[in-house]
Amino acid sequence: MHNKQERYLELIDRFAGQRIAVWGDFILDEYLYGHTRRISREAPVLILSHQANSYALGGAGNSLLNLKSLGASPFPIGVVGSDAAGRRILAMIRKHRIAADHLIAARDYSTPMKTRVLAGEENTRKQQILRIDREGRVPDTAEIKKGLLSALKAVRKQVAALLISDYHYFTVREDVYQKIHPLYRKSETHLTLDSRFRLLDFPGTTVSTPNEPEMEHALQRGSRDDRDWLRETGRRLLKQTAAQAVLLTRGSKGMVLFERGRPLFSIPIHGPTDIVDVTGAGDTVISVLTLALASGATFREAAVLANAAGGIVVMKKGTATLTSDELRNAVTSI
Repeated sequence: MHNKQERYLELIDRFAGQRIAVWGDFILDEYLYGHTRRISREAPVLILSHQANSYALGGAGNSLLNLKSLGASPFPIGVVGSDAAGRRILAMIRKHRIAADHLIAARDYSTPMKTRVLAGEENTRKQQILRIDREGRVPDTAEIKKGLLSALKAVRKQVAALLISDYHYFTVREDVYQKIHPLYRKSETHLTLDSRFRLLDFPGTTVSTPNEPEMEHALQRGSRDDRDWLRETGRRLLKQTAAQAVLLTRGSKGMVLFERGRPLFSIPIHGPTDIVDVTGAGDTVISVLTLALASGATFREAAVLANAAGGIVVMKKGTATLTSDELRNAVTSI
């Protein structure tokens, strides 16, 4: 085994017990399964004969479970509604033996829920034919902000990193971030950010992980493949995010790491390119990136491990997690 592989295995071993706070939007993912054998007489549409339902934690909840599956001790911080979806999220978190003390149940908030309808015959792979999003926005109240700020301050000295998962439901508030940012930076706690539409609104993180559409939205800049374009994109991202590093995820084109004062670092996609499902892959990437940094990895080492983790979960159906053993097996081929 090469020294490089031994180093990656050593870092993965350090994942166990790492304390990581997860602040973000907790989403309930619902899956409806059935088969389609008839056309409706009422309209030219398929009829789905319902067979089963299943549920998974999405958004910040998926990052939470990835961290737990990798042996870390995660601390969830966020808001759920006082509704059935919110109660289900709390029950699922507690089922995984994760304390939900810092999750606020808000009466005037509808918990985000994404329903994916999948159809197929008994012996075939179910295919997604429809997604229904029930979306809410976290109320902008002094009470909720106070609760989030209090929770973020309470866990600050207990954790090695704060993972921010912003799906644009406004659990993550700019004014709250501005208050906790200097506190976390003073204690040298890593701040990692995955933001759907507000990449530039939370400056000064350790690292952020935009995908190409998120980068295009932030910089108002289209994507290209040439190295000069990547260098200029990296320069702009580092300047405008004020982050120490930015990991740009590019789907089948792999990832590119931008660091201050260092040349860009390109990482090809790990594993096969015939991807099964990309749902939640970004949550896995930032979870492993955060854990690796908390365990003493360099940005490049953390990016390589995150890339390998992403390659594992996109070969699984639905909102998925991975284990330390799966990641160990993956790094032996790097």
